Amino acid sequence: MKSGHMVIATFVAAYLVADVTVSSGLPKAILDQIDASKTGVNNIKNLVLSGNRKSSTYNRLARFTDRFPTRLSGSEALERSIDYLLNDLRSQGFDNVHGENVAVPKWTRGKEYAEILTPVRRPMAVLALGTSIGTDGANLTGPVIVVRSFEELERKKDKVNGTIVVYNQPWTGYGSTVRYRSGGASFAARFGAKAALVKSVTPFSIYSPHTGAQNYNPSFPKIPVASITVEDAELLQRLYDRNENITISMYSEAQNYNDTISRNVVAEIKGSTHSDQVVIFGGHIDNWDVGTGSMDDGGGLMISMEALSVIKQLNLIPKRTLRLVLWTSEEFGLDGGEAYYEAHKEESDNVSLIMESDHGVFNPKGLHFTGCGYARAIMEEILKPLNDINASTVLEGGGDSSDTGWWVTDKKVPGSELYSANEDYFFFHHSHGDTMTVLDKGQLDRATALWASTVYSVANLDEVLPRTGEYPVSQYSTMIKPSIQTTSVLALSCFCIWDLLQHTI
Repeated sequence: MKSGHMVIATFVAAYLVADVTVSSGLPKAILDQIDASKTGVNNIKNLVLSGNRKSSTYNRLARFTDRFPTRLSGSEALERSIDYLLNDLRSQGFDNVHGENVAVPKWTRGKEYAEILTPVRRPMAVLALGTSIGTDGANLTGPVIVVRSFEELERKKDKVNGTIVVYNQPWTGYGSTVRYRSGGASFAARFGAKAALVKSVTPFSIYSPHTGAQNYNPSFPKIPVASITVEDAELLQRLYDRNENITISMYSEAQNYNDTISRNVVAEIKGSTHSDQVVIFGGHIDNWDVGTGSMDDGGGLMISMEALSVIKQLNLIPKRTLRLVLWTSEEFGLDGGEAYYEAHKEESDNVSLIMESDHGVFNPKGLHFTGCGYARAIMEEILKPLNDINASTVLEGGGDSSDTGWWVTDKKVPGSELYSANEDYFFFHHSHGDTMTVLDKGQLDRATALWASTVYSVANLDEVLPRTGEYPVSQYSTMIKPSIQTTSVLALSCFCIWDLLQHTI
């Protein structure tokens, strides 16, 4: 054989091997590690979607929220629900089941009502906002000014003193609209308002007020603040635009107390090889005192609990520890999430991935992911077996959820949040409509299968997910053209082999 032909043949062989090795943009060693988990992943899917865990997530969640419908921060009901969760986890034999104390706010709603007195008398549905003060045991009555924005209120600031300010802000998305709920009271108090009413932060309403947290600016007086329905806010706007003299009377027994002690809930399946390294996943326990919190965040809590239960039932023991964390008092200011981070942030190098589901559990599409390109490529490969349930998409960004953001932002731990068809989430958010009726058994099952498969596969890798590195995506993503590249290489290989045979003897 001529040496030139030998070089060509060697090159072709190496090229073919390389093509196989990087066909997904990842080193072969990592692909092999992910492949090693696929039997476990298939068993998870079969058990959850068609085995004896089918509908288990829905049924467990229904039992929990039917028994503990309101789990308000600082309440005895929340602590009873936490006792229930701890007993449930202990009864299943998980490792390291315990509660971790957290100082949380305590606030109660009490009785409340509001009424338009003039120009037409009619009651209004209201929900005081979290941390609002009450009306000191008396009706608070005053003339009304209606505005669509902070800027409009500032332009009318000379008319505000002694009024009840009504915010009829447009829905422009939750992130940009919620500022009226969170800061509207203090902005109105700045100009002398005696109370504030805020249109519910939702794009859709069937006469349903939506509550939520608000924050007082210590530079201004505290005034009562409540949410009203979209319908009433628009009614008041029409009356105001017609120069009607509007008077409202409102009453609220809302009251704040000193902080009290709650608990985060922790349970684990210890890893077989790297038990000091963890994959953390969970949801938050608390909800508002309306509805049953089945959507926010009972669904996220229960797909996480069920994921751990499924993995244990299958006797799957990954290389590193699976750690379920259920956070307390998310709604009043992320108290449980922050406390957990402060207590454990020195462990961040040993956290491979942190996941929280807190945007509703609807039909799952995959995961939001925040991390480097290398880690994202690994996650994309891990989710490929979920393609048969249409849950294999990895969206860049959004992996820093409410209770996990510190880990992702400050410590650069890769983070994920459930990506589901949650377009209707804010229809029910923080309202009486957040009940089991919002949820679907099959969607919860598919989300559980996605959640369990992901945490198991990530925990079974040889190393924690990388914090840096873009090369698998940037260098290899344009190389994978099987229909063209593979055909060309095979043609070149055949030619070289034929030519070698012609000149060997």
